[in-house]
Amino acid sequence: MKLTIIETGLVPEPIRASFADYPSMFRALVRACDADMEFETVSVIKGEVLPDPGALDAVLITGSPAGVYDRDPWIAPLMDFIRSAADACVPQVGICFGHQIMAEALGGKVIKSPKGWGIGRHTYEIKACPNWMSDCPATISVGVSHQDQVVVLPPGAAILAASDFTPMAAIDYGSTPAMSFQCHPEFSVEYCAALYAIRKGGALSEEAVDAAIRSLALPLDNQRLGKWIAAFIRSSDQPKR
Repeated sequence: MKLTIIETGLVPEPIRASFADYPSMFRALVRACDADMEFETVSVIKGEVLPDPGALDAVLITGSPAGVYDRDPWIAPLMDFIRSAADACVPQVGICFGHQIMAEALGGKVIKSPKGWGIGRHTYEIKACPNWMSDCPATISVGVSHQDQVVVLPPGAAILAASDFTPMAAIDYGSTPAMSFQCHPEFSVEYCAALYAIRKGGALSEEAVDAAIRSLALPLDNQRLGKWIAAFIRSSDQPKR
């Protein structure tokens, strides 16, 4: 089975030489849980054309500094792609921006949250456990980096995980084979810390960055989410319409 990773963002230039790109982070995360998974990348942020979604096995949409309400020329075509993939019953996974654009494309609503930046280790209460979750913990904790949030669910969707800060932190799209998470299971502790540090004293206060980096010393559930992503893709492997 092949997972097509849609690259919608780049590692920020000040730390780009020190870290792998986002598709590589996802390949490492998923491959650690499913050694037989194959991968390809389509980089819309670099101007590559989206493929016919009906010809794909599964799709994962990465994070991005863009917002779904921005006018980048690839955003509207990506929303059309998401809707076409849903119509074709192609399994889709969205992470951070991917979570947001999937929700928006399928009938939900995303805004720049008045709560401001979410950074550091966030903990979410698990609200539902679909069959692709091999376990069902009470909570999960993962690193985050976002300002935007989903504030209205798409029709037929349900909340999988939530917190006071992010009430729609993970979504199951019901009869549409799709799921998405606001958090970043692909980000290592080192990458999170470097990402926050380059915003220190600018978009983020020194105190907020220091507290966020300290929070990363506690255990994270990155591998659990990697396992869920792989299991979801495999469980959704079915004939398309």
